[in-house]
Amino acid sequence: MKKSIISTLILGIIVFTMTSCAMLNRNSEIQSSVYNPVIAHRGAWKALQLPQNSIASLNQAIALKCYGSEFDVHLTKDNILVVNHDHDFFGINIEQVTYEELLTKKLSNGESIPTAEAYLKAGLKQKQTKLILELKPSKLGKERTLEAAERVVKLIKKLKAENMVEYISFSYDALTKIKDLLPKAKVAYLNGGIAPQQLKQDGIDGLDYHFSEYKKNPTWINDAHQLGLTINAWTVNNPMDMKNLIAQKVAFITTDEPELLIKVLAEK
Repeated sequence: MKKSIISTLILGIIVFTMTSCAMLNRNSEIQSSVYNPVIAHRGAWKALQLPQNSIASLNQAIALKCYGSEFDVHLTKDNILVVNHDHDFFGINIEQVTYEELLTKKLSNGESIPTAEAYLKAGLKQKQTKLILELKPSKLGKERTLEAAERVVKLIKKLKAENMVEYISFSYDALTKIKDLLPKAKVAYLNGGIAPQQLKQDGIDGLDYHFSEYKKNPTWINDAHQLGLTINAWTVNNPMDMKNLIAQKVAFITTDEPELLIKVLAEK
């Protein structure tokens, strides 16, 4: 009798454990399947009037739980990677000066121009919002662009940030260099004009084109899906365009209006 009771208890424990594990796995699948295409363009800056590409705008993108926060990287004369959209910082040509010279100017919130290292360290304090690193092509030529790419990879390895950073660029050479140095890196091309089939052949992981490019080439989204490439559209600030892209199942949408895109997604 005792053996029968013990056997029944053991069987009950096994069934309960298996059921609990199944429920946990199912919950994980549901959570991982939540569609979050939101990439904050230069951080989430617009609604709160924060400086673009500032650590403050990065932190706001993280607070909004965006999939990613995009930022732009240049290389100074003394080989410091810095975060800024334009090639100049308040009229100072970034590539022709040292980092110390850039510190003479401040962003509107009092921040100095961030180094890529400081920006990445701020982003690495969390594990949810990806850091979408756009490497700007150098105006000094291809060799300088490739030098910047090598320094980016060196920095990522130093910070052990491989799993949190994805890469985009208007420079095909920069992307292929990053891919050579970090084969598992996710890289996407920004410039447009290259069909998904060619990107796949060249080892590029995704299209990251202006949304008008997909209107001009209406088969490219489906082609990219078939090839297993990621699809991003930039810079999408109109709700109708957002809805259209969501309907076409693009993976990511880069926007100056992350709050608006989050609202559009909630209305689906």
